[in-house]
Amino acid sequence: MAKKRYKISNSKIHQSGLFANASIGKGDKIIQYTGEKISKKESEKRALSWEKKAKKSGEGLVYIFELNDKWDLDGRVGENPARLINHSCSGNCEAINVDGEIWIFAKKKIKEGEELTYDYGYDMEHFLDHPCRCGSKNCVGYIVREDQRLKVRKLLKKRKKKKVGASEKK
Repeated sequence: MAKKRYKISNSKIHQSGLFANASIGKGDKIIQYTGEKISKKESEKRALSWEKKAKKSGEGLVYIFELNDKWDLDGRVGENPARLINHSCSGNCEAINVDGEIWIFAKKKIKEGEELTYDYGYDMEHFLDHPCRCGSKNCVGYIVREDQRLKVRKLLKKRKKKKVGASEKK
């Protein structure tokens, strides 16, 4: 049996994470993201329920991947170490749907001991609910996909100006 390409360890980003157990080459397949195949309706129901609990406990929010227009994959069900991969605005991995299975691939060369991360790709609709602690130079402080980070930066700048203006009026 092949040696696992990852190990579970404490993460500076969020409690636990997956780390490279050896050097990993760009484009290498690292781990499959597994779980229970569920309908979109069930997916929405679970996501809303977990979000409420996670806000109180501080644990990870949602572990659901979209498989297609009808089905999602719930990564909280069963043994799925891939669910411990943390978000980073400068991730070194990417999640790719390969024939209905979610696989994590290296986007670049990863050194032994380096934390495995990828962009969760969240929409900015509820970005304030998803603070980011990745520490990357690309980080806007919230988990939002790359193509929406500039919009979030602009919104945050406007909010800051409004707060400053409001405090000056007092």
